[in-house]
Amino acid sequence: MKNEIVLTIGWVVAIQGVLGFVGRTWFDNDWGLLHLWFTPPTALYIAMAVVGAALAYVGETAKKRSKARTY
Repeated sequence: MKNEIVLTIGWVVAIQGVLGFVGRTWFDNDWGLLHLWFTPPTALYIAMAVVGAALAYVGETAKKRSKARTY
C-alpha cells in the first residue's frame, strides 16, 4: 500500500513539474495546477520533475520487489 502511494505522488509531482517547465519555456504560460496558487520559478519546476521521477522510480522498484517476494 505504501509503495503505491509513493508511486502515485511521484508521478503527480513529476507531471506537474514537466507541465510547468514545458508550458513556461516554450509556450509563455504555466501549465498544471501549481500556478493557480502561486507563481513558482522555473527551477522549482525542474526540481519537481526530478524529485517526482525519483519517487516514481523508488515506488516502482519497491512494488516489483514486493511482488518478487510473494512468488
